[in-house]
Amino acid sequence: MSRHVVVIGGGAAGFFAAITCAESLKGLGKVTLLEATQHLLAKVRVSGGGRCNVTHNCFDPAELAKRYPRGGRELLGAFHRWQPRDTLGWFAQRGVSVKAEADGRMFPVTDDSATIIDCLQRAARSAKVEIRTGAAVKAVERSDDGHFTVKLTHETLAADRVILACGGGSAAGGHALAASLGHAIEPPVPSLFTFNIRHRLLADLSGLSVEDAAVWVDGLKLRERGPVLVTHTGLSGPGILKLSAWGARLLAERGYQFPLKLSFIPASEPAKVAAALAELRTREPRKQVTTWNPFGLPARLWERLVEVAGVPSGMTWANLSAAHAQSLVGWLTAAELPVTGKSTHKEEFVTCGGVRLREVDFKTMESKLAPGLHFAGEVLDIDGVTGGFNFQAAWTTGWLAGRAAAE
Repeated sequence: MSRHVVVIGGGAAGFFAAITCAESLKGLGKVTLLEATQHLLAKVRVSGGGRCNVTHNCFDPAELAKRYPRGGRELLGAFHRWQPRDTLGWFAQRGVSVKAEADGRMFPVTDDSATIIDCLQRAARSAKVEIRTGAAVKAVERSDDGHFTVKLTHETLAADRVILACGGGSAAGGHALAASLGHAIEPPVPSLFTFNIRHRLLADLSGLSVEDAAVWVDGLKLRERGPVLVTHTGLSGPGILKLSAWGARLLAERGYQFPLKLSFIPASEPAKVAAALAELRTREPRKQVTTWNPFGLPARLWERLVEVAGVPSGMTWANLSAAHAQSLVGWLTAAELPVTGKSTHKEEFVTCGGVRLREVDFKTMESKLAPGLHFAGEVLDIDGVTGGFNFQAAWTTGWLAGRAAAE
């Protein structure tokens, strides 16, 4: 029996699902991939600054699942079936070598996302996937006998199985299609975004980074640690992006207006920082506070911290008052900066929300409400922190969906 599987969405999850499905069918069926735009694998192209952060070198499914603010529990079993080691093997078999960086992110050795795009497109051609761009799906209907009708602008396709993999944004249309087939949608809100902050501490410091900082929001169980980058609009970097991912819904509820706390010396408690400053009064009494930086912070940042702490210009460590020292400790270990909005982190744009996970069988990614309908990627209420985890969720769910749709 020949089977026709329609994959809706030409991103990472859609391509991986289509390739897996076509290879599993072994010529006993047809796979058609539909992409509404003219641009296939668009997010793959821009990911990681154009290098494509393929996955993360975390090979323990339990540890891997902890990197997903939403979907970690459901993905745990899925990662036992397909995880980063499998992803690396898949690309290696197709001639793509991948390297790990110090922070665990993994990129093609070419440092070029085109390497990944070319590999996926070659694999799709080899598996005889029919790829159609400019093919916007207007509706998907399921008949009582389990077959599907996929309606495009000017034609209709018949399908035995449908894989919905058209992303998490409302503009992609995947949520509306899933809802039309009976699924509940968790309201989408942004995840992985940067913070808009206007404060004299950050003024004119765009491009400056702190390699190890702690960031948190008082009153919310949100605390992360990692590199923080000053931008022309506020703060970014892995520490900020992780905080925004875990707090996606909570911060949306606050309208992205909240006080952010930040420690530039997260390895030391305030008392230890205060003791270090007190020691400098006797050890380096003649050195100026502004120019003698004891914590290895970027010089411009240290100067600004001293300034906002109210320490007079030219003051020596010997003359640093207890009040000034206390103020400096506060700015070093718990600086409070007002967040007044967010900006999309374009390279890693991810949405929190999507198809409700309890309505999906994570062994097959098949709908529990509409048999024959499968899901892959961000159309689901799944999102990971920055570092290759969102692509890994795409590869895993795409592989499971593609394999099951072929069976």
